[in-house]
Amino acid sequence: MAKVSSSSAAAVPPLDPEAIAAVAEAAPPEEMTLVAKWKGNDYTVRVVGDDTLGELKRRICEVTGVLPKRQKLLYPKFKLNECKDSELISSIPFKPNVKINMIGTVEDEIFVDQEDDPEILNDYEIGQNEVTAIKDKDVYKQKLKRRASQYKIKILNPCRKGKKLLVLDIDYTLFDHRSAAENPIELMRPYLHEFLSAAYSEYDIMIWSATSMKWVEMKMDQLGVLGNPNYKITALMDHLAMITVQSENLSEKKTFDCKPLGVIWAQFPEYNETNTIMFDDLRRNFVMNPQNGLVIKPYKRTHSNRGTDQELVKLTQYLLTIAELEDLSKLDHSAWESFTEENAKRRRHR
Repeated sequence: MAKVSSSSAAAVPPLDPEAIAAVAEAAPPEEMTLVAKWKGNDYTVRVVGDDTLGELKRRICEVTGVLPKRQKLLYPKFKLNECKDSELISSIPFKPNVKINMIGTVEDEIFVDQEDDPEILNDYEIGQNEVTAIKDKDVYKQKLKRRASQYKIKILNPCRKGKKLLVLDIDYTLFDHRSAAENPIELMRPYLHEFLSAAYSEYDIMIWSATSMKWVEMKMDQLGVLGNPNYKITALMDHLAMITVQSENLSEKKTFDCKPLGVIWAQFPEYNETNTIMFDDLRRNFVMNPQNGLVIKPYKRTHSNRGTDQELVKLTQYLLTIAELEDLSKLDHSAWESFTEENAKRRRHR
């Protein structure tokens, strides 16, 4: 067979460093299986290199029921418990077949209080440019995809054809969880049941709290939300559905959890960015879907504010007004009060 001369052979194109970097970034992160030992039992969890230690604790929580804040993780020859929750799994020297020992207790009622976490970013420090950078970052899109495939939403009632979706936080949105009271009803936000009854006419309703599912169910039951004859809750979600992201502030990067609506949309194709709205008192919780989030005024100090808080009354008007629109994501929900007022003026002048 004749040999092809080097002069006639096809020239090999030079390597493009940018192209190589792009391929590497697009490649799926390496998945690893870790074993956590707790109370004499082994629990297998799966994570990837770009997950954080906080997300590993979530995976452990899923199989043990011990909330992340109550976990103390021990690893041979490494001070794992001294690492911050924002530490990437890829930076921790985990070895095959070496178990993580966990100390922790399952409690009947534990709040997963983001406000008390020193690693949490102040809500008002998140700028619009940072929001765009976070939601468009491939690493967080991949996290969202994995969470949507792993997390099981607790469905209570079927979706209704043609209805939009309202996603509600609990703490400081529907309920003052810090004030003292003998009865949980005393801490309920005024007009809660009237609000939910009116919203139910146009929206399916999901509750998503940054707490444990046990706490979500207990509080919603105590407030009379789950068995109310005038409306039905479609589903419940807890802190395990959230993902961890990092602020893009170059001077001070902070890690925090958020509630990506894509977890819902992946499992309920009838809902999407055009027909979904989320109420939360923390803007950072909808950093992955800023166009769908409405920052509600926090309900605190219930004994002083119970007689004057009208937030749910006004938001009822807003929800019913926008229910007829085809695309909710085109609205500026930060201007919801002026939108409601302008709409009321137009109706009066008809």
